Amino acid sequence: MTAGQDGDTLSYSARPQSVMLGFLGIYLLGRRSAVYSGSVIQVFDRVGISEEAVRSTLTRMVKRGLLTRHRNGRRVYFGLSARATEVLEDGARRVWQAGAVNRDWDGNWTLVGFSLPDDRRSDRHDLRSQLSWAGFGLLQSGVWIAPGTRDAAAIVEKLGLTEHVTVFTAQHAKPTESADLVHKAFDTDAIAGRYQAFLARWDIPQPLAGAPDDLARQLILHTDWLQLVGQDPRLPAEHLAKDWPAIRAEQLFRELAAQYAPTAARLAAEIIEEIPVDEVP
Repeated sequence: MTAGQDGDTLSYSARPQSVMLGFLGIYLLGRRSAVYSGSVIQVFDRVGISEEAVRSTLTRMVKRGLLTRHRNGRRVYFGLSARATEVLEDGARRVWQAGAVNRDWDGNWTLVGFSLPDDRRSDRHDLRSQLSWAGFGLLQSGVWIAPGTRDAAAIVEKLGLTEHVTVFTAQHAKPTESADLVHKAFDTDAIAGRYQAFLARWDIPQPLAGAPDDLARQLILHTDWLQLVGQDPRLPAEHLAKDWPAIRAEQLFRELAAQYAPTAARLAAEIIEEIPVDEVP
């Protein structure tokens, strides 16, 4: 998908499921309702995602236990499962509460060590993915760390790997310095680069001028930002550059989110058709 920007071409690309999570987080989280598939198709058409891609994404998310399917007459509606609600609530905390800059680090590190045999390669991949999402970085082979106290036990228990993983909290000791740990376990240049790319896309007079309306801009903005904070380990501010780009990027996100919200909500109310759902399975 591309959107024109005053003669320049502003490229935007994201997996339909990432956009779907952004949409569900804004318009379905916290509501005991299910949304009509045709409504979702209309919304996603505004950001250049085809009907086929929307239907495929909805079906795939049902199979993965993220969405529930409901029928009302001949129409099909989709609601959030308990698992999806948990994922979206975590995303909302990252976006609106935790913030992109860690200014209250207590000096502790959470360490996770594991060793899995070759025939459990899939489990190893899942564990690494979950640790990355939770803000851990690879310190050395089989040892991952994250600043502060993180609930690594919940990740390990969910994957059924308690017998293969060791978790503990510690502080650095000489000759090791916390700043060294930050730059050894985390690619700070890559993290900064992602925020700089966000600023290049959005910190301009008319972001996504080629988008049809503020509903489209809101959806793209939230998808972009959720992907950013999902990859950000929230490193201690004291070990980052004073002009760390996440500071300005977060401020900009909040400004634009507030700017787009009123018009986007009005348009969404006109498009989105819902039915009540009594229970979240």
